[in-house]
Amino acid sequence: MRDTASVRGHLPDENPGFVGRRTELERVSAALAEHRLVTVTGVGGVGKTRLALRAAHRAAERYPDGAWWTDLGQLDGERLLVALVADSVDLADHTPGMAATGLCRRLADDRLLLVLDSCEHLAEPCARLVAELLAAAPGLTVLATSRRPLGVAGEETIALDPLPPAGPDALALLRRAAGEDFPAAGPAGEICVRLEGIPLALELAAAQIRLQSAEAVRDQLGSRLDAAPGARFDLLAHTERVWPSRHQTLRAAIGWSHELSTPLERLLWARLSVFRGPFDLASATAVCTGGPLDRATLPEALDGLVRASVVRPPDAAGRHRMLDTIREYGATWLDRTGEAGTVADRHAAHFRGLAGRAETEWHGARQLRWYRTVDAHHTDLRTALDRLLRTDPDAALDLVGSVAFAWSCRGRLREARDGLEQALLLSEARGRVRARALWALGVTLVLQGEFGPAQDVSERCAREARHAEYAEPAGAGAGVGPGAGTETGAGIETGAGTGSGRDRPGDLTLDAAALAGLLALTTGRPTAAHVVVGHVLDAARGGPADSAARLRCHLVRVFALTGLGRLAEAREKALRLRALCEELDEHWTRTALEYQLALTGLLEGDPVAASGHARAMLEGTRRLGASLGVALGLDVLATALAAAGEGERAADVSGTGEAYWRSTGQPRRGLPGLRALHEKYTDTVRASIGEPAYEEIFVRALTGLPQDGLDRALRGPGQHG
Repeated sequence: MRDTASVRGHLPDENPGFVGRRTELERVSAALAEHRLVTVTGVGGVGKTRLALRAAHRAAERYPDGAWWTDLGQLDGERLLVALVADSVDLADHTPGMAATGLCRRLADDRLLLVLDSCEHLAEPCARLVAELLAAAPGLTVLATSRRPLGVAGEETIALDPLPPAGPDALALLRRAAGEDFPAAGPAGEICVRLEGIPLALELAAAQIRLQSAEAVRDQLGSRLDAAPGARFDLLAHTERVWPSRHQTLRAAIGWSHELSTPLERLLWARLSVFRGPFDLASATAVCTGGPLDRATLPEALDGLVRASVVRPPDAAGRHRMLDTIREYGATWLDRTGEAGTVADRHAAHFRGLAGRAETEWHGARQLRWYRTVDAHHTDLRTALDRLLRTDPDAALDLVGSVAFAWSCRGRLREARDGLEQALLLSEARGRVRARALWALGVTLVLQGEFGPAQDVSERCAREARHAEYAEPAGAGAGVGPGAGTETGAGIETGAGTGSGRDRPGDLTLDAAALAGLLALTTGRPTAAHVVVGHVLDAARGGPADSAARLRCHLVRVFALTGLGRLAEAREKALRLRALCEELDEHWTRTALEYQLALTGLLEGDPVAASGHARAMLEGTRRLGASLGVALGLDVLATALAAAGEGERAADVSGTGEAYWRSTGQPRRGLPGLRALHEKYTDTVRASIGEPAYEEIFVRALTGLPQDGLDRALRGPGQHG
């Protein structure tokens, strides 16, 4: 197995239950050495994913830029295909252009292995994307799994048979899954033959052996498989051309497991099929209860499905999974019960509620926990959003407005922008929900460098915020329903001094001001930023820790003071804000403040202090998984090291920073003041240690493992050995 500490890329851990497949593994390995596209085909449950994962781990060291895994089973359609593949290769693409263009640019000069698992439901868009990537990136090799070939020129197809039914591997898999050492001659061997060596079918049978006995399972399977041609097992009929008779055997084995389940287990199986990603007991309970399946009976039914190998046991975080083939079977039964729409609506409502709770908890001690919750449930939040865009656009706007800022922090800017723009177009909701979504879209556009569209959105956000907070009759709600007013208003004006509580800006106006200030800062207008946030903060009651919106406005004011050269004032306000964040256990603003304090230290001629703040920022951005933040932090740290005369370390950190910038899909950016300082001090250390030495260190860091470079950067003085 490869040493994950020294090999670039990301592959899931291998399943310890992998059995046999030596010949097939050699065939895939040989094909990868000779062909740029290799597709492993076969029926569901035959072991395509396991074989591809084993082959990828085995081949990883041949690819200097790593082996990367993409699970396409979580997608319902092709809309987010490129975004998912980009995310899987650590391309947090912040550029506004076509997604495929950014991905092609990311891979163009790399030698890497890209694994696309479960392509069958997206075969045509996958084929188009793979053809485009292979043409743009001559060092790219693609390993795909699919129930049928992709049909791309140059594709090498390896059809995966089940395990030889009467051979040792099928029996070894059954033994391992059942936890018993069966003799080759007897019921276990007959089970392997009856199930034609299909791995998933053998695992389902092994689960029943643990509950009954090999003899009982053999006898029951006989009657069920004899009935397989009947209508009862036609539920999973597909148009696949690969192994149709063996697919019927698999359907029979799944159907037999279904019949052996209790009525409540079958009902839960069907309802759980709405989850596209991992789920925990709390989510399953919220979505799947109803009728005889209640909070008291659901845990036992879930345990039964785990014992029957229908649902995977919980991982360390308590999350379960269903294999796609099992989930598809449950979805067909759910459709037969007539509950598909109802359960999908409950699923969407649950994740809309989770999104709302995450937004509420953003300002406080549980920010990091809920940020990670949103990340863990990303697939089902996206599924819920897609459902609501079709059935309830106003609710879709509420959901995506709640999580889009967290998505953008995580680097999912394209998905945040796509969801926000669709929901804003389809929804007629006004007031708070629209203002919040416009704010989130504006932040996303600024981070993408789309300053023109961001200016338009910022102005719309200000009008919507003012209308929601001041134009509604006293006592009116947030205006989230259709037709709640018109998009008019005078921008960010507060009417301060009239004495009316309704004239004081609320959080919507504060966030609109923070967005306008952020846009001004990133376009080199610190005076405008200071004026716009100062205007609303002077009129607002309360302290900076009273809400997330107030904290964001105070953060913008600190950066504006820095840009205006009022460094002592900026540092003093930043330190007070940071202390408040520490009391709140607030991570995002604290990380941004460390960046500001590092910049202030540089401007004041204190590179040692700047280095300490830059490292604190990097620790925070690493916790948040924010690649853009890491890139910004490495730039300020490299500048501080160069200012301190540490040329070699500055070159190393700068090269690592370039690697992170490339992972964002855009050129180096940052506040204008930092760019000038970076160029100034970099030129100085280049001259001091010599251009060849600087370039050698820079390129070594650029082409090495980014995580290793970040680890080196985080080591303080005397720790860099």
